Amino acid sequence: MTREEARDFIGQYTLLMDTLTVTYERYARRFGLTAKELFVLYIIWFSQDGCLQSDISERLSAVKQTISAIVKKFWKLGYLSLTESETDRRNKIVRLTEAGQEYAGRIIPPIAGAEVDAVEGADRRDAADLIRLTTRFVNQMQKNINEIKGE
Repeated sequence: MTREEARDFIGQYTLLMDTLTVTYERYARRFGLTAKELFVLYIIWFSQDGCLQSDISERLSAVKQTISAIVKKFWKLGYLSLTESETDRRNKIVRLTEAGQEYAGRIIPPIAGAEVDAVEGADRRDAADLIRLTTRFVNQMQKNINEIKGE
């Protein structure tokens, strides 16, 4: 493949990723949320036993202050409970309260269902190829970017 062909494929791929990002952002805005707030709720919703704020930060590649501010917002609204972690008192376990389950229940299951429907509409081989190729691309990008020398 030539560099020009590669650039064309990259352009098509990034346009698709940008479109997906905008789709999530638009959905979040329907509920007065940012995409980050949506993703925080999403992670907590699917964490049966709660999750650590640090795990949310890591998964979203967000600074701890950003996640802390989002968690604090939802906590003040009564949607989250915070419990000290037994292993690290500075880290809090975040769980949905009953009010939070009701609130997030109107937001997260529909978007999660849309994701499942989108994948379910493909055949198993296409879905596996999507994961395999995206994983390969992401891993190679991480390697390439890590090798770039800074100033």
